[in-house]
Amino acid sequence: MAISQVKVSAKMESGYRTEIDCSHPFVIDQPKMAGGTDEGPNPLEIFLSSLPACICAIGRIVATQKRINLRSINAVTEGDIDKDYLMGKTTEGRSGFTEIRTTVEVDADLTDEEKIEFIDEIERRCPVANNITEKSSIKMIVK
Repeated sequence: MAISQVKVSAKMESGYRTEIDCSHPFVIDQPKMAGGTDEGPNPLEIFLSSLPACICAIGRIVATQKRINLRSINAVTEGDIDKDYLMGKTTEGRSGFTEIRTTVEVDADLTDEEKIEFIDEIERRCPVANNITEKSSIKMIVK
């Protein structure tokens, strides 16, 4: 087992603008209609975008390892969420996505059956998909 640690940090001062410090710093914000300055995607978009991005990256790794001539992967993810719950308007339901769907198009010289096997392996090896489908321990440390 080769356990590695991945670390990012977030800093918010006024409003919703949040600076993310990682290998490629960026800003997360809320749209103007929600009180933000619309300087970046919102946290839900960042969360959802990590799944198709990881599918593409793991797809490239698997293709390289299996010597598959992968020309491209196009992954589109959408999720359903109850915004009334996250806004505190109800206590029924849950704050997370109730369903997440990803459509994956693979451009490679593979049969339909081979594409399904390829996508199944990507899903098995994708850490983002695993963190969505399996429970990870989250520890909040207050300073």
